[in-house]
Amino acid sequence: MELRIVGLGDSTTAGTPSFLSPLEAPPDGRGNPESQYAYWMMKKHPDWTVLNRGIDGQRSDEILARFDRDAVKIKPNYVIILAGVNDIYQGASLESIKNNLLTMCQNSISAGIRPVLASVLPYNTASPSENTAIRDLNIWIEYTANRLGIPFCDTNLVVADPESRDRLLSSPDGYHPDVSGYRTMGESLARVIEADAER
Repeated sequence: MELRIVGLGDSTTAGTPSFLSPLEAPPDGRGNPESQYAYWMMKKHPDWTVLNRGIDGQRSDEILARFDRDAVKIKPNYVIILAGVNDIYQGASLESIKNNLLTMCQNSISAGIRPVLASVLPYNTASPSENTAIRDLNIWIEYTANRLGIPFCDTNLVVADPESRDRLLSSPDGYHPDVSGYRTMGESLARVIEADAER
């Protein structure tokens, strides 16, 4: 089954720190292509086109501002929305993040594109209050996906250390997954979309 998918988000979509996305280093990106979940999704499904539209450091409002250009105008079957950790890092309110994510979902649905909500990843230097905010946001993300009847992927779960869920299992810099983490993210996202597409 041929599918066109846009991965929209921040550094954990772009593939930081080992890969610069095509938006960061036009036209094809630069670095180790295995350091992005889009690579592993297409490895699992060569018939899928997964476009990496991640930009390191962006907040959810900045991602929302380019949603039409980088998602709607491409007319994909699915858009993966993974955003909010930079908002938390910069002290933005959970309410503002939720509003931005919900608007992206609604804009996607209105355009006839199936949104996939993904949970925000942990990072190793997060304070206790930041960890609580990430957990609270992720509970809301899963609830909202269920409420809207859209796919949800717990990308946080697949990269977190099972012994310490507020930390990454393996990371080159303490903020982002390594290649194995991006691989598990890609494979998990692929399974979620497979299941949804077969419904």
